[in-house]
Amino acid sequence: MANGAIAFQNTQNRRRQILEDIKTDGFVKTSALSEKFNCSEVTIRTDIRELATAGLLKRTHGGAVAIDAVETPLLETKTISKFVAEKQRITKTAFEYINSGDTILLDDSSTSYYLSLCILAHPEKKIVVVTNGIASAYELTNAPHVELHVVGGYVGGQNSGHLAATLGDSAIETIQSFHVDKGFIGVHSINFDVGLTSIATPQMQIKRAIISSSKSLFVLADHTKFENSYLSVVCPISTDFTIITDSGIDSSIKENADSIGLNLLVV
Repeated sequence: MANGAIAFQNTQNRRRQILEDIKTDGFVKTSALSEKFNCSEVTIRTDIRELATAGLLKRTHGGAVAIDAVETPLLETKTISKFVAEKQRITKTAFEYINSGDTILLDDSSTSYYLSLCILAHPEKKIVVVTNGIASAYELTNAPHVELHVVGGYVGGQNSGHLAATLGDSAIETIQSFHVDKGFIGVHSINFDVGLTSIATPQMQIKRAIISSSKSLFVLADHTKFENSYLSVVCPISTDFTIITDSGIDSSIKENADSIGLNLLVV
């Protein structure tokens, strides 16, 4: 086979895999694809541009998302495109803790949204999902392996740069009426002295309700969420929690967590 034909075939195979990755995860990142395929980011950007021109994906800053994802305003938020590769690693690990037959609670965080994409991509696990996250509910609506319960309440969050969610007293009461196997929440910050904190009271109240309604709790937080703190304290840090973060975390934070008996997983 001539060199030109081989190069063309390699390009086509790479682009097919990019589309498969988007189908599975909902998003791809240029830097991660460059590493995966052992090629330059310029090459990946060319692939993404060509696939976008063909109407097969939508370009974003630093990567691309599925066409279906951008046809809805549900994902028009900066948080969805920050630290995507890290969030994908975190949620793939979190998904390993979900068993077929489980009942789970997902909050409205962007990391929980990526977990919903993992759930969607794995029909072999039949589960019950309760969520106040509108984007997560949208993704799971037609998943035959998911019994979906969408929490009621007023819709908020989207005007402050977060994913749209159901919030307020009705949402809290609905969540508290469930008792699930596992709860999954994102947080704005984790401070070992202060605890889990949130940037706003409505989201803080939802996270508290999820914690109280879950037998086991998983905190999903990328490496930027440590050591800072915000006004609304969700709860103190507990050794009963499983905290999952990415390898960008400072080694001193991991050492501190180990010293006080926290279950901190670095992926």
